[in-house]
Amino acid sequence: MDFIIENNKIYKKDGSGRLIAEITYEDLGNNMYNIDHTFVDESLRGQGIAQMLVEEALKEINKKGGKVCATCSYAKQYLKKKYNI
Repeated sequence: MDFIIENNKIYKKDGSGRLIAEITYEDLGNNMYNIDHTFVDESLRGQGIAQMLVEEALKEINKKGGKVCATCSYAKQYLKKKYNI
């Protein structure tokens, strides 16, 4: 899936411009970034889209040389399970 990457936000819209997937992360300073929100439209749930969003966010944070934490419940669970963070 091709996502749009903007400053601290990664998302996808459908053909009509409606938001269908999104992840946001905030810069906490000292190279620390907090994933604070993940959204996947009902029509896309169960297809691994949230996981793709977290992985894309991790790539962007890594490009900045940052470390990650999460207050988003999905991202928090995913990071703990996959990376023991």
